[in-house]
Amino acid sequence: MAQHGIEEHSHGLVPLQTRSERPRSTTIGDFAEISNRQEIWRYLPLDQLNGLADEVMAEVVDQEISSQLAQGVTATWVNTTEDFVGTAGLPEDRISAIAWTNASKTLLIDVPANAEISDPSFLTAKLANSDAKALHVFVRVGANAKATIVLDHVGLGVLAENVEILLDQGAKLDFVTIQDWAKGSSHVSTQFARLGRDSFLKHVVVSLGGDLVRITPSVALDSPGAEIQMFGVYLADSGNYFEHRPYVDHMAANCISNVAYKGALQGAGAHTVWVGDVLIRQTAIGTNSYELNRNLLLTDGARADSVPNLEIETGKIEGAGHASASGRFDDEQLFYLMARGIGDSEAKKLVVRGFLNEVVQKIGIAEVEQRLIETIERELEKVGA
Repeated sequence: MAQHGIEEHSHGLVPLQTRSERPRSTTIGDFAEISNRQEIWRYLPLDQLNGLADEVMAEVVDQEISSQLAQGVTATWVNTTEDFVGTAGLPEDRISAIAWTNASKTLLIDVPANAEISDPSFLTAKLANSDAKALHVFVRVGANAKATIVLDHVGLGVLAENVEILLDQGAKLDFVTIQDWAKGSSHVSTQFARLGRDSFLKHVVVSLGGDLVRITPSVALDSPGAEIQMFGVYLADSGNYFEHRPYVDHMAANCISNVAYKGALQGAGAHTVWVGDVLIRQTAIGTNSYELNRNLLLTDGARADSVPNLEIETGKIEGAGHASASGRFDDEQLFYLMARGIGDSEAKKLVVRGFLNEVVQKIGIAEVEQRLIETIERELEKVGA
């Protein structure tokens, strides 16, 4: 298989200091075996990988992907050796390299230049067993085109996935990835986005089900005037482990990034991890960046880890900041509502709805928003909130 822009490195004694220093390669052997001693796998329950660390696995086939495409959007299987594969990003960890190596075919989603497509396009990966599989998806949006794409994951599956998103100059894309797996599923997805000059990407992550879900979206802002809006919402129940690691690399001038993830957890053993990295390089003058993560713990026994990281190499920026917090219900909010005659249970529901809806409403796709609202209501009934 053709390799694209591999950077040589070694597993020396000096640890990597920043996200940007990670090696990039499509070769499995260029990465150390997976261990909780490595920061990138620090929190991961390795016993739930269920074959995702194996060097050989099957790949997702056409019959396991269904699509409902808006007019003007095409979906085609191509060889992963095509020259454009890898232009949005390259693996930075072992599982991503494993997925890359085992996916001989790539599902290419194409939006032609100057096409303005208002209807969303839906792609659904529906798996039906616990055999580990690889999938590679490439989303390409031409210059000045506009589209909305939803990638949905359902059923029982064990999936190692790479998703590439490439936006040409002036392109606009709303991209939503939904993880709504059945119990017993494990999913590790690395998502790369590269934005052209004055392009715009709204990237939304929705994690609702699966024993182990790990989504790592990386965005390269290497053309001036590009903007990325990253939103995430997740609902973790007992037995769910959800990990999200967004990364924004500001390289070009006058780019904007905004990252906002919110999650609610309930039940013993529910565990979420959010590690947000933003790098503002010396060349990224005029940058405006902010990242936020909030977690609401609905019951005892749930755990949320939240780690925002911000690295700034130039003082010539418009602004940069970050915030994170995890906690139980706000007593003042509950008191305010109950003082107006609202019962304890209904008051808690209102607080949770308001907490999550701030992000839900950013999705902008009615079908997805309604599905998420219904899931939130079911979760609230479980805990009697």
